[in-house]
Amino acid sequence: METQLKKYAELLVKTGINLKKDQILVLRSPIECAEFARMIVEIGYDAGAKEVVVLWNDEVCSKLTYLKAPDALFDTFPSYLKEFYLSYVRQDAAFLSISASDPENLKEVDPVRIQRYQRAFSAEVSEYRQRMMNNENVWCVASVPTPKWASKVFPDETVEVAMDKLWTAIFKAVRVNTPDPVQAWEQHKDALKKQMKILNAYNFKSLHYKNTLGTDLSIELPAGHIWLGGSDFTPDGHEFIANMPTEEIFTAPLRTGVNGRVVSSMPLNVSGSLIEGFELTFKDGRVVDYKAEVGYENLKQLLETDEGSLYLGEVALVSYDSPISNMGILFYNTLFDENASCHLALGKAYPVCVKGGEHMDSAALMANGINDSITHEDFMVGTKDLSIIGITHTGEKVEIFRNGNFVTI
Repeated sequence: METQLKKYAELLVKTGINLKKDQILVLRSPIECAEFARMIVEIGYDAGAKEVVVLWNDEVCSKLTYLKAPDALFDTFPSYLKEFYLSYVRQDAAFLSISASDPENLKEVDPVRIQRYQRAFSAEVSEYRQRMMNNENVWCVASVPTPKWASKVFPDETVEVAMDKLWTAIFKAVRVNTPDPVQAWEQHKDALKKQMKILNAYNFKSLHYKNTLGTDLSIELPAGHIWLGGSDFTPDGHEFIANMPTEEIFTAPLRTGVNGRVVSSMPLNVSGSLIEGFELTFKDGRVVDYKAEVGYENLKQLLETDEGSLYLGEVALVSYDSPISNMGILFYNTLFDENASCHLALGKAYPVCVKGGEHMDSAALMANGINDSITHEDFMVGTKDLSIIGITHTGEKVEIFRNGNFVTI
């Protein structure tokens, strides 16, 4: 186990963020993951980091704050945290985040309080968020098991067994179980980029999704859209992998070009609360109707975050027959579940998904049909019978997905 932990930590530092000598590494970690975080700190310094800074979070304290703090607190964001984010992002720091939480930690919390705090955060650190979305700084999101998360994923097991099973699943998902994880990721990046090049060559005008779950959705793509996948690059050519694991090829939709109905295929964990069995209806890009079997109020608050949260900001393709999907595990963690399923995202689009987008401000992006919002929330729509047809600018129909999987095109 110790050997695999070290391989994983080294993979995140040396391949995920591809840390450069004398670069600052900012690590954000739950306190439950302290042992692994300390390993990251050591490996970071061994790799030549100028400084390794750890920003700890405690979801129990967060819950208590949401439940008991004075109401006015949720319209503010601490000045010291604002300075933390802005100071390090301006120093070209690399940001590594450990995504691991109890999927139901905040189910008792008023979702309005969560939404208000997220608005305050986004407003105060807009420069940081913009640099992340533009890939101006390297960043990577990965996961480490925590007891409550593991018990949610494997409810019939003891905590110890559940933790072991979740570690095994994570190691498999990030290819740490292979003899040479770095080489395995090189091969994986190449495979994703081959699919990316094919989609970019077609330059589709729109995509049509359909399955027996009830999804029947048309998504127009903007002029100059770019499909991305595998690894990303900063403007100066620093390669990194934003999500480990990643199985997706993604782009931005045309803000006003989404029409029809989409039905979620997996539960969505939003800020510690689950939304299940939900569907959205779009007209001219905007959500005009929505339903949810569980978590309706949380879905409502997500959609009411701002005007942009009612529009899509990402279209991502993932084969149903893929490594994470084939595990047959519902992770209740978007980092994993979105890489087991085709997904869409409500909210902000990645500017790099349109030609020249990284040089555009918000107004220019909107003028080019690229959505803006203070949120970006992925939700899963892929199923084993999902069909996706691409329509070219000449009207040709090209089968992209059949029975949930990529078709060789």
